[in-house]
Amino acid sequence: MPEEKKIEAKKPRKIKGKTEIHIQRCKGCELCITACPEGAISMSKGLNNFGYRYAVIVDDLCTGCANCAVICPDAAIKVYRTSAKKKKQLVAEISKVQGPVKITIDNPVKDDLSKMDYI
Repeated sequence: MPEEKKIEAKKPRKIKGKTEIHIQRCKGCELCITACPEGAISMSKGLNNFGYRYAVIVDDLCTGCANCAVICPDAAIKVYRTSAKKKKQLVAEISKVQGPVKITIDNPVKDDLSKMDYI
């Protein structure tokens, strides 16, 4: 008799993320997909006005880690984080990059830290 696999229910997240992608700014480099530990980003089937396939959000998997916004060379991604208190706060937005960039993520969630390979 084959063994039955137990499917563990995911714990409800205390922190949820929301990612916004500026479709016309995205050039489809796919770096954000590689950087996302949750698999919350994929490529579109359609094209933007410049003829690029662009990144899109998959379901509701985002934890707000901001890896995608940090790695995006086109500054096309904003990341918001919502706590259990339902307060939405912007945690990452990169814009008008003209020189060296210093990035600080305030109050990272302990679970997020284990998934970030740049810390």
